[in-house]
Amino acid sequence: MSNDLEVENLVRDFAAFRAVDNVNFEVKQGSFFSILGPSGCGKTTLLRMIAGFLEPSSGDIRIREKSVLGVPPNLRPVNLIFQHLSLFPMMDVKENISFGLKRRKVSQAEINKQVSTILERVGLPDYASKQINQLSGGQKQRVAIARALILEPSILLLDEPLGALDLKLREQMKIELKKLQQEVGTTFVYITHDQSEALVMSDHVAVMNNGEFEQIDTPKNLYTHPGTGFVADFIGENNSFDATVSSTDPFKVKLDMGHEFFARAMTSLAKGTNCKLYIRPESIVINPQHTENLNKFGVVVKNVLFDGANTKLLAVIENTSREIMAALPQDKRFDHIKPGDKLDVGVYNDSCTCF
Repeated sequence: MSNDLEVENLVRDFAAFRAVDNVNFEVKQGSFFSILGPSGCGKTTLLRMIAGFLEPSSGDIRIREKSVLGVPPNLRPVNLIFQHLSLFPMMDVKENISFGLKRRKVSQAEINKQVSTILERVGLPDYASKQINQLSGGQKQRVAIARALILEPSILLLDEPLGALDLKLREQMKIELKKLQQEVGTTFVYITHDQSEALVMSDHVAVMNNGEFEQIDTPKNLYTHPGTGFVADFIGENNSFDATVSSTDPFKVKLDMGHEFFARAMTSLAKGTNCKLYIRPESIVINPQHTENLNKFGVVVKNVLFDGANTKLLAVIENTSREIMAALPQDKRFDHIKPGDKLDVGVYNDSCTCF
């Protein structure tokens, strides 16, 4: 499969500040690619360079193997959707969607045909005459996507488009966007600081930090095999502890309060060096029946944090002041757990990762 987008050694400086630092990646045709990172990491600057609103300080951007350096935004085969959708409130849905076609001098008969087709594709077949203020947030989102897709861009760029929606609608739209992208087959490049959006929708995710890509991988690999401590911290929930490497064969670390854990070293770590130990809350086994390849220790329950299917225990590791979060299985055997209880818990060796 060919690439729709190739970014090579891309740099963008603002005076003495480097916003994007030597970024390299490629996006396969027809895929959903997300760039995930905290606010200020450079992801929107990167997207604006791809769209043509900013020129890079150095490096190259190729769309379907052709460099677009110096090509103005309106002549690039891309379309950009912002968080604030910029729909025209004085126009109805059909007029909003057909705006770009009219500027291209497309005939009215062809406009009618294309608008009807795109409204079917985004699930709004009977909405052509609706006014923008009559639409829900999710419907407005679909109209903005339809307006972009009707111009048949090679790549659709989306800059945190779900950020202004309420939580429940955002959850719905994650699924809708993924389904829509699969149905239309257009390459999506999606910017977000919300890891759930990136993990749910994407074929591949690039995690960005301080202008650089920390790791590009599938959502599952990012979660289960983080390439850096930043990715381990940023993707999902993690308990992190300062530790020292006490053995390298087998690999074992000692926490500063004395407990030792068998673990996986995710980078080269020598005996005696300081590191960070990461343990996912869902990796912690409560009252384990089997102890093979298991790091076992005691905790005292501090609080039960009920959140429906995602209930968690906040506990303190016995004989220390160190807190640890554990996912509580949805099992009646654990309904009796309350603050002050002492529990045996364990975490399997390969679920402990160190950087």
